[in-house]
Amino acid sequence: MVKKIIYGVLKKMKFLPQELYVKIYYEYYSGNKLDYNDLKDFNEKISWYKVFYRPKILNQLVDKYNVKAYVESKVGKHILNETIGTYDKVSKIDFDALPNKYVIKGVHGFHFNLIVNDKTKLNLLKSKYLLRKWMRKNQYYRGGMEWAYKDVKPLLLVEKYLEEMGKDIINDYKFFCFNGVPKFVQIDLDRGTNNYRCFYDMNWKKLDFCTEISTFYQEEVEKPSNFDEMKEVAIKLADKLPFVRVDLYSINGKTIFGEMTFYPSDARRRFVPAEYNKIIGDYFILPKIPQGEKYITSI
Repeated sequence: MVKKIIYGVLKKMKFLPQELYVKIYYEYYSGNKLDYNDLKDFNEKISWYKVFYRPKILNQLVDKYNVKAYVESKVGKHILNETIGTYDKVSKIDFDALPNKYVIKGVHGFHFNLIVNDKTKLNLLKSKYLLRKWMRKNQYYRGGMEWAYKDVKPLLLVEKYLEEMGKDIINDYKFFCFNGVPKFVQIDLDRGTNNYRCFYDMNWKKLDFCTEISTFYQEEVEKPSNFDEMKEVAIKLADKLPFVRVDLYSINGKTIFGEMTFYPSDARRRFVPAEYNKIIGDYFILPKIPQGEKYITSI
């Protein structure tokens, strides 16, 4: 209990060296020691990844706007959601000119999403306050010092509202890719209401694990008609990366890109049952730091 309190205080000290801070951060949330030289569980390796894997391209890949150029070069423009506008200041957004339905994202962080499905019901004053709050935040310092976000400039991205006929909420398909190969997909259903979650392998066989705090979806999920295409997209986008989660949507049989994530849940949420933390950790083969170097700076 005393140690938890001490770590809670240290966790607020963002000025600490990243290598030390990430270790404290992991130990605070997991209750387990983190030894960078003896890593087994998935979240232990994600913590290492935060600190030691620093190819500059990661800054682009976590940026929800600039990643689009990468996706277009790897797969094609056809899987990108429509960009309505980008803004470096809230005051530049002409809300009256926006369509009735749209989404505003902060490109520089996690959970920066304002979903508007009827702008006549939007509380504009409250929304502007929220957007300005996002623009003052830096994901690197806001969370567990995830290196890829450190130099991402705050920007607001307005995109087309995605919807599928006959569904109130679309499913998220999150492909966990290791050395360019998707091993399984996380499916999030009824987000914002029931918040169900489950996992399937690449042969569309349901897997018997979930993540803590999530509600496991007991029923079978219908396989998307474009699942094979989604796998191919994930493979192309994950090429040469030791680990990345590629998030996609299936809208009436069409594959739409969501985002790329290198540090799922900021290495804070574990898999259950517990043995899957080691099983999934074994998929993650960490690259070797070049001799004489402190970090990996190229793919």
